[in-house]
Amino acid sequence: MVNLPDRIAGIELSRRNRLVVYYLTGLLVLIGFYTVTYNVVMTQLEGVDQSIFASFEFIVQTMTTTGYGQDSDVWSHPLTFLFVAGTQISGIALGFFTLRLIVIPLFTSAEVDLDTRLTPKSDHVIVCEYRRDSAVLLEELTQLGIDYVLVSSSEDNAKELSDEGYSVIHGSPQDATAFDRASIESARAVIADAGDANVNTILTVRSIDAEIDVITLTDDSDMRDILLQAGADTVLSPHGVLGHRLAEKAVSSISAGLTDTIDIGGELEVTELPIQQGNQLIGTRIRDSNIRERTGANIIGAWIDWELQLPPDPDAIIRSNTVLLLTGAHGALRAFSDFVQPARTLQKHDRIIIAGLGEVGRAAREVVAEEGLDVVTIDVEDREGVDIVGDAGSEDVLEEAELGAADAIIVGLPNDSASLLTTVIARSMNADIEILARVSDTDATRKALSAGADYVLSVPRVSARMVARELRGEDVLAPASQIRLLRVPATPLSGSTLAESGIYERTGCRVVAVEDDSGLTSAIDPHRTFDGTERIVLVGSDEAIQRFEKQFDVSPVDAET
Repeated sequence: MVNLPDRIAGIELSRRNRLVVYYLTGLLVLIGFYTVTYNVVMTQLEGVDQSIFASFEFIVQTMTTTGYGQDSDVWSHPLTFLFVAGTQISGIALGFFTLRLIVIPLFTSAEVDLDTRLTPKSDHVIVCEYRRDSAVLLEELTQLGIDYVLVSSSEDNAKELSDEGYSVIHGSPQDATAFDRASIESARAVIADAGDANVNTILTVRSIDAEIDVITLTDDSDMRDILLQAGADTVLSPHGVLGHRLAEKAVSSISAGLTDTIDIGGELEVTELPIQQGNQLIGTRIRDSNIRERTGANIIGAWIDWELQLPPDPDAIIRSNTVLLLTGAHGALRAFSDFVQPARTLQKHDRIIIAGLGEVGRAAREVVAEEGLDVVTIDVEDREGVDIVGDAGSEDVLEEAELGAADAIIVGLPNDSASLLTTVIARSMNADIEILARVSDTDATRKALSAGADYVLSVPRVSARMVARELRGEDVLAPASQIRLLRVPATPLSGSTLAESGIYERTGCRVVAVEDDSGLTSAIDPHRTFDGTERIVLVGSDEAIQRFEKQFDVSPVDAET
């Protein structure tokens, strides 16, 4: 949920505009404070009883330097003179800040040296270009507490992001001076997403620093070996991962396969499973689902109406696209997966349609083919692997692909408008088909779900999550998941109980397991007193884990430690 001043009257505010709102709010509070204080000074120190409005007028005139000294004939106390002088000085300082923050950006397009806006950097990452949605990655890094500098060759993009409060400079990632300005000598890693200029960027970085970690993103998995040869330490292909993920979801929906589990330790695992159309749990309250009795798995959280509940409201109603967060033994999670699968079963000639045979479509096709399922591919270009040449947003083309007999369609089109159109048409032609879609714009995710998609992944979100995982190495359920798992010593709980710690109330994280000398268990007594030698396993959203790390001074530990 977004609160004021993030949202005012239903209007989303940019990062820069939020700063303006914070500043103006603080200014009004300061003027109010000065007004009340001056009124008290005049009454108590000078013996002049004047209205609060007269005091307000004096403060405004003094701070804006439009007037001064109208009451000076009655001033006699030294504290009065000190207060008035302080008001003048603060008014002048705030005037310059107002010009810089509000007036100049509104009334001039003069060039601004973005370098001057940067704060000193150390142990940060340098992001080169990032051709996806830069703000998504930068927000991800901010949430993780990772400092950064984005180097953008687009002056307009750099200025726009800088005006919104992000750490951005304008420069070419093929120019060594840009890395000097970004303080590469104290950076921990470089993230390159410069497309065809990736090789040049990597070579430029290596000419400056042979040891710094270089993470490279590419839309062409065939470039992996070349990028590694150029000097990249890690090569990530978001489109390939996204395609595999969509295909795995399609296959698991039909074959009841279980994917994306995290091994907590012992026999315990954590997973997310979406509730899809046709599921027998739809319309059931969580308290009435009897999941534990039926499968042995425990519901520890749920995404309901795109909001994470940890734990979920027992009276919350399970709907299509509700995502349940579960823990239990692998057998229990698989039993749950079998239990909630759609009513249809896998037949000999079940069909999956792939719309768009780009990087996403090719990756999806590999997964589906490995499962031995019947796959039909659609693309506007006649290329290798394309079964039907045509527009997937056409009813005639979808009829030729036998959409009515298909179990699922993976919409991997590069254009969001085309993806939304294909989703709407596919849903209108087959109410029971599973629709899994990719979008290039994060804001299009909800549109695709409204259009009838059962599962949607955005390229910027997947890319950002892949980068974040490389930088932090934390356990997450999938590149698209916003759930993070953390294993830490129970030192902060020493001498207290879980109930007394207030971990959930203070951070939003939930303890899902405790490990001590007797082993790992998910059966947690909230009134057990910790001696500090135990380890606890927490699960939470990105924001919740961030809050926990800020409030509890402990470092994550590995499962085998």
